[in-house]
Amino acid sequence: MKQYNVGVIGATGMVGQRFITLLENHPWFNLVALAASARSAGKTYEEAVGSRWLMKTPMPESVKKIVVLDAANVEEVAAKVDFVFCAVNMKKDEIKALEEAYAKAECPVVSNNSAHRFTPDVPMVVPEINADHIDIIPAQRKRLGTKRGFVAVKSNCSLQSYVPALHPLRKYGISDVLVCTYQAISGAGKTFETFPDILDNVIPYIGGEEEKSEQEPLKLWGHIEGDKIVSAESPRFTAQCLRVPVSDGHMGAVFVRFENKPSKEEILQAWKEFHGPAQDLELPSAPKQFLHYFEENDRPQPKLDRMLENGMAVSIGRLREDNQYDYKFVCLSHNTLRGAAGGAVLLAELLAAKGYFD
Repeated sequence: MKQYNVGVIGATGMVGQRFITLLENHPWFNLVALAASARSAGKTYEEAVGSRWLMKTPMPESVKKIVVLDAANVEEVAAKVDFVFCAVNMKKDEIKALEEAYAKAECPVVSNNSAHRFTPDVPMVVPEINADHIDIIPAQRKRLGTKRGFVAVKSNCSLQSYVPALHPLRKYGISDVLVCTYQAISGAGKTFETFPDILDNVIPYIGGEEEKSEQEPLKLWGHIEGDKIVSAESPRFTAQCLRVPVSDGHMGAVFVRFENKPSKEEILQAWKEFHGPAQDLELPSAPKQFLHYFEENDRPQPKLDRMLENGMAVSIGRLREDNQYDYKFVCLSHNTLRGAAGGAVLLAELLAAKGYFD
């Protein structure tokens, strides 16, 4: 595979830091540019981050002396790279404008942000589920007036635990889904040191999360129609999202109703056999087995299972029949790996494999 020079916009934040750790020894992507806000620009990355390095592994030596660029200087950043990852902390309309500015500078953007998730011609992709949505990119380029530039996004981190588990069961006609998510503090960019309010506590509200959890699966399961992606009309989703005192790992408690109820054995077989384009293309970050089912009653657990397959697999457990829905189960994914930076790197690998950065 060809080598690509890449940049990270929003490099000093938690997700930006995660991108840097994932790109340190990437076989396809060579990290050459880091950009952040004007207050970090001109400093070395080590100086800009200071004591705010939040990863469990040390800051890579290769990035310490890189001088941080101002993310607002689009042309300067774009000139150095083949594409950028974006994980900025700004208002939604500002993010939209910034990402489109990079695209119009002929610099493709693979975004962790939510700003463009419902732009009709922007693909929001989980590579195992809806890789074909990248086929909308030519229509987006036509709208933007670009030859290379485009924006592609990954979905919300909370979806990554339960939508992959539901996806291979769609053949049985899923009609209703109720999900309660129990979300780690790193999803808010926090650690226990910076978020003391979460200790001995559960916070039953995460702004905007329930709407995303109910609406984004329908875009993932939608289809391209002309120059836009049309969301699926079913199943009906209802969600409650809670912040819990866990460092990493989002858990979902799922209740599902089918039009054609499968047996428990059929569900387990569907999970075991499921694979998608990420596995078929042998993308570097793809888990070999995407969905793992645990027979133990007390699994999956964030502390034990979030790092399964380098944090890129989904863990499932406690499948049993329900007296109101057909079945219920619990699932888990690592929110900053599969759910955020890792999912974006996997999407970029898909785009590279399909020639969208050439």
